Amino acid sequence: MSPELQNNRTLWIAFAANLGIAVSKFVAAAITGSSAMLTEGVHSVVDSTNQVLLLWGRKASRRPPDAQHPFGYGREIYFWSFVVAVLVFALGAGVSVYEGIIHIRDPEPAVSPIIAYGVLLVAFVLEGGSTWEAFKEFREAKGKTGWIKAIQQSKDPTGFIVLLENGAAMFGIIAAAIGLGVSQWTGDPRYDGAASVVIGAILGITAFFLAYESKALLIGEAADPELVAAIHALVMNKEAVVTIGEVLTVHGAPDQITAMLAVDFDDNISAREVERLVCQIEDEIQAKFPEVTHLYIRPFSEADRSSS
Repeated sequence: MSPELQNNRTLWIAFAANLGIAVSKFVAAAITGSSAMLTEGVHSVVDSTNQVLLLWGRKASRRPPDAQHPFGYGREIYFWSFVVAVLVFALGAGVSVYEGIIHIRDPEPAVSPIIAYGVLLVAFVLEGGSTWEAFKEFREAKGKTGWIKAIQQSKDPTGFIVLLENGAAMFGIIAAAIGLGVSQWTGDPRYDGAASVVIGAILGITAFFLAYESKALLIGEAADPELVAAIHALVMNKEAVVTIGEVLTVHGAPDQITAMLAVDFDDNISAREVERLVCQIEDEIQAKFPEVTHLYIRPFSEADRSSS
């Protein structure tokens, strides 16, 4: 299996699961007249669309640099991740709340609810399988880091987006089942509409969190502090290096980092020796940290001296 296909495995699984779930939910909604089932169908369509956008974002981010984009297209993945968050809010949460309010104002009793329960069960199983794949992938990527911290520190939004989307979908399925059950039990179909509003609230909270994290990556986040410290230590270990003013880093993609260093070299070495040392530093950093795709080293200035 190619590396790209392996990396996209979770996305393809989520796409197939959501597409199948969406079809079954719409069929069930048409038969039963359930508002929550209809909004769950919309939710699954939005999720399927999101997987396509994330797959496209990953593909587009791999395009090589050109004259218009000398640093490459890595941030395509961050842009499309932000679009996904907006879609979850606008289409997923918005439509769910709207449908819920409509059915609360003008309630219609559900027909053949047993079909809805069957579809929800199938959807929960399929969604659970997709969620488990996303969970395993993200657990492996995060290592020993805590879950919340790992999501905040992650530079690859596709991993936590699929995980959070699927988690929200499973909560939505549970909410739809509860709404349908309470409607049957009480004979009041407004509870089914209320379940749609609850589903919309779940999606809205998820969308807000996804947008917040995606925006931070889109405008530029620094590399992991441990990597920055390692680069600093590597350069400082050179005999002709007196001090380092700053190490600035920014992610252009999950595996593309631009690093800039202000280095104060020993005044007693020649310009040729400085050039040789810079080349050596570049080669060593490239070998040890292949994700650092662009490295710039500039001389330590008087401004750096005054600020240090």
